[in-house]
Amino acid sequence: QVQLVESGGGLVQAGGSLRLSCAASGRTFSSYAMGWFRQAPGKEREFVGAISRSGGITYYADSVKGRFTISRDNAKNTVYLQMNSLKPEDTAVYYCAAKRTDVPGRIYGYSIEYDYWGQGTQVTVSS
Repeated sequence: QVQLVESGGGLVQAGGSLRLSCAASGRTFSSYAMGWFRQAPGKEREFVGAISRSGGITYYADSVKGRFTISRDNAKNTVYLQMNSLKPEDTAVYYCAAKRTDVPGRIYGYSIEYDYWGQGTQVTVSS
């Protein structure tokens, strides 16, 4: 069982930056590939990005590529989402998710693939 707690959300002006954190419980964090998703009001949850167990492989949605960066610190059981050049359309609740995997370089892009989810953190970008 893994519990995930996101933090770092808030209100920021367009062009600004935020860093989200997702802290995981348990001693096997390095066994999990991690992902970030977001859901805007009235829209379906969408993939933002993912990172492999070791952090060596990342993948991003086209909408955030070049602006967002995912990283992880397995010693701290934490995954991060650095968001730069924020746009009003980035406004959403952001969720982190964990998928246990035996494949070191594997990443996952679909929400249905993930085993555990955090409660979400609100990000609001004003124009």
